[in-house]
Amino acid sequence: MSENEIAKIVFELGLKIHKTLGPGLLENAYEECLFYEILKAGLLVERQKSLPLIYEQVKLEVGYRVDLMIENKFIIEVKAVESLHDVHLAQLLTYLKLSNCKLGYLINFNTFLFKNGVKRVINGTLE
Repeated sequence: MSENEIAKIVFELGLKIHKTLGPGLLENAYEECLFYEILKAGLLVERQKSLPLIYEQVKLEVGYRVDLMIENKFIIEVKAVESLHDVHLAQLLTYLKLSNCKLGYLINFNTFLFKNGVKRVINGTLE
């Protein structure tokens, strides 16, 4: 399954959750619901996956954790904030680079319209 196919599935599942729950909950509630829905859809998903930093051939366990990683190639960073900021985007881009993943979503569930809270982030060129 391609990253774009995963992205489409994730968007639809996130929309379903947002329609059901609406904005205003804590981030971990949305993350847990999205994890459940992705598992139910039959995709391989890992929650709070540890992501090491490799610096000059030294593997450093510095506590980076990806909210959700799907099929070892797509990352989701879940937020429930008033507005997304550049630091949130930088966080996801860093996770994409460290994991060698090409595509991810930054999803802010604290929005009136779900589509306004979803940012597609690409690491390099997506085929």
